[in-house]
Parts: sequence; C-alpha cells; structure tokens
Amino acid sequence: MGGMSAQEPSAQPAEPQQNNQPADHKPVQINMQDLLEAVQSLGKKTVQQQDEAAAKAAQYDEAILDSSAIEPTDSEGNPIPVTIPIVLAPNITVVYTTRLGGASTDEWAHFNLGGKSGDVPDHVRANRDALANELHAKLSLINQVHSGDAIDIDERFEPNRSFGFDASGTQEAAPVDDVESVDGTVQIIEGDAQVSTQTGIALGVFAADCLPVLLADPVAGVIAAAHCGRKGLMEGVIGSTVEMMKAKGADPAHILATLGPAICGDCYETGDEIADAFDARFPGTFTLTRFGGPGIDINKAALMALEQAGVSASHIYSSQPRVNAATQYLAQDAELEQLCREDNEGDPQLDERIKHIRHSMCTLENPLWFSHRRAQLAHKAHEGRMLALIVRH
Repeated sequence: MGGMSAQEPSAQPAEPQQNNQPADHKPVQINMQDLLEAVQSLGKKTVQQQDEAAAKAAQYDEAILDSSAIEPTDSEGNPIPVTIPIVLAPNITVVYTTRLGGASTDEWAHFNLGGKSGDVPDHVRANRDALANELHAKLSLINQVHSGDAIDIDERFEPNRSFGFDASGTQEAAPVDDVESVDGTVQIIEGDAQVSTQTGIALGVFAADCLPVLLADPVAGVIAAAHCGRKGLMEGVIGSTVEMMKAKGADPAHILATLGPAICGDCYETGDEIADAFDARFPGTFTLTRFGGPGIDINKAALMALEQAGVSASHIYSSQPRVNAATQYLAQDAELEQLCREDNEGDPQLDERIKHIRHSMCTLENPLWFSHRRAQLAHKAHEGRMLALIVRH
C-alpha cells in the first residue's frame, strides 16, 4: 500500500479558514526551525505577515507527501495508521485519522476507532494502541451523547486508565451505566467536548459525519476538542467549550480553531422541519442538497458559534489545501482501491470516486473518511468511526 504514516507529526502551520475545514501529513526530515518561525505569534501577525507565513509553509507541502510505500500492518501484524496531521501552533498538533492502515475488517475496514458499532474488540484495541503509539501520547476519549456539555479532563484523567473514559469496544469496557465504578472496571463519562492543560494527552472526538472542532490557546497552554453534530451545536457545545477554556486561563483573543472532516451542506439532507429549526438558530445554514431536498450546513453553523464565543474569524484556520493534496496523493493507493472495490458505498473504482469529490473534507464524498450517511445509503447496518485529536507536547 502506498500511504502516509504519522510517526512524527509534520510541523505545518494551518491556513486561515476559507469555508469549513482542515488537514494533511507525512514524516520527513525538514528544517523544524523554519517551520516554527512560520507559526509564531499567529494572533499578532498582520495579514501580509500571515500570507508570508502561509507561503513559507507551502514550500513543505511536497515534502509532506512522501511517496514511499508502506504496508497496513508491521511485521508483527500491528496496524500502521494513515493519518493527516497539522500543527495548529508550536507544540500543538491536530490529527485526523483515515480508514487506512488498521486491523478492522468488513463494514469497519480498516482503521475503525469506535467501539459501539459491533466491531471486534481486539481490532478496536489494536487500532487505538497503534494510534497512541503514533502520537506518542495517551488517548483521552469520552462517551459522546450529542449534548452541549464540556468536560474538564484535568480533574478526571488517570494515566493508567486505557483510553481515558471510553474503552467501548475493547475487552476492558464496562457497561455504559456503570458511571462511578470503583471495582476496577472502566469509568464512563458522558459529554461532547474535552478541555485540558496537560501535555502528552491527545483529546479525541469520534466522528463519521458529525463535525470535530479543535481549539487551542497556545499562550495559556489550553487545548480542547468538541464533537459538533446538529444537536450538539443547537445545545451550545462550542460556547460551553470556550467557556471552560476561559475558566482554565484561556483568552478568546488567543484561541485558534480548526474544523475537521464532516458531512458538507451539499450532502447533509435533513428534511424541512429540522432544516428550518436549525436555520432559525444559525441563520443562513439552510441548504438545498445534491439529493434535491432541504439540508443544513453544520460547518457554517460552527463558524458562527465560534465567533459568537469570541474566537476571531482570523484565528479559524483551514488545512483543506493539504487534505486536497493528501487525497490526490492517495488516489492510486492500493488499500484505498481495495476498500472502494469491496465497501459497496459507491463506484467500485477509486478514480471515479475521486473524480466526483467536490469537497475533500466531506465525509460522505471522500472515501478516505468513514460516513454514517454513506453507509446508510448503501443499506449497511454498521460503519466505523474516525478520530479527530489535538495534543500538546
């Protein structure tokens, strides 16, 4: 398989958000000092300086797309994840996982990280362990419930607890209602955002159409990850996340944010009632989808919510150009070709699917991502989950 492996996150400053999205990657030997200079003092740069920094970062795009071929597993059968990272600020990295490089099979193939859809527990565990090894960080995962609740992970995180507070789909999982277990089983915490000031902990958000939003105040050393589905956005999850960041010392004037892969407004069909209610809360998010019916644009709603929470539009960054480059690079990837032949979620030819992508960050359109809606259209009962993560080293 020709692919990309994030054994060390590539140091790439994100670019100002164009519309809605982030990401890209591959480990190479590059001049780290030059890259760090390109991301220093993002909030204080003039527009001209930011343009110069973006141009400097763009010089490294070709290097990131390493052409070396890798296998989906190592010699011992351990997964080799294909991930797409960006550097949001010095020592703060955002990472998006893809479907490639994992141990899962069938409807969850290959790099499924979610444990609630029926995948083999050993496969989920192997995939999560492989990701933690790639990131050189412990994973902090919570039980997402489409709420507006943000969790202060610093008050609850235990370094010896596998995967933070959601070991779902692994042999260590406890029943979901076993919330305050003290008998050695895994504690489950419900919420839809995490906030932390710790280093070496990757805050993760599961997604397969819902929108991950990753945030950081590099001055205060506060990071956050929010799961922003339609319901969570309506419940104010972004506002709750920013408020908790502020309580831990963050200044909205310093907060940087980026939006992860999610279903786009052209594909998220909801029906009139839901679309009207969502548009009333976030004016201008009503869409007419490619399928002919009414829908919503959750990316646009998230941008509105971020600005309402005090995050400057100039601090909302996109890595969509890098995702475009990663998608183009993987357009002939053997593993991705196999997935397209076998998943029954669209044209069996990878090149045909790539040809029809209009938004590389759209989970329904791009075969790199898992998509609940795409699986539904294919009359499938299950699908995998990606993780969008943020870590401070």
